[in-house]
Amino acid sequence: MDINAVKQLAEKNGIVFLTYAGFLSQTLISGMTEALEKEAEYGKLGAGEATNIFTIFIEMAQNIMNYAKAKRPDGSFNKPEGIIVVGKCEDGSCYYVQSQNNVDLQDKEKIQAKLEEIVTMDSESLKKRYRELRRSGRDSHDKGAGIGMYEIAKRCQRVEFSFLPNDQGQFAFQLKAIVTVNKGEIL
Repeated sequence: MDINAVKQLAEKNGIVFLTYAGFLSQTLISGMTEALEKEAEYGKLGAGEATNIFTIFIEMAQNIMNYAKAKRPDGSFNKPEGIIVVGKCEDGSCYYVQSQNNVDLQDKEKIQAKLEEIVTMDSESLKKRYRELRRSGRDSHDKGAGIGMYEIAKRCQRVEFSFLPNDQGQFAFQLKAIVTVNKGEIL
């Protein structure tokens, strides 16, 4: 492992509270959420920002668990593995939650369509669309960019994403959510 890569990430993006790469399970997600709660308490992070960060973290981790189970060409399935990072921006004005995992072409198309719609929406449009999806039940348990992507987007100020082809015939899906800190909050 190249610990310098993590150090470079911290220098580029600010303080890193949590970095995890590998197999994800509900038990691990629960433990990491507990560690984030302690960090938020220690850093005197406001309740609103803390809740948003925890929710985004959980949604991204669950997305990794769902999407990384893409079927390989030989018919076997990938383990649910990926990378997730939570940190504070260098200037202290925001927090970020960033994830990466491999997805197949079918999942890429579903995810990308949702995220392209999401990034064009303002806050009120996002909330309205989220409520519509919750009421209709559509996309609520659908693997492939369901309502969770809207949950992430409504809890942050900006979503960034990319899909990079890899040598396994899949795509490295990167998702980043930026949560702005309210002025007056103690960090």
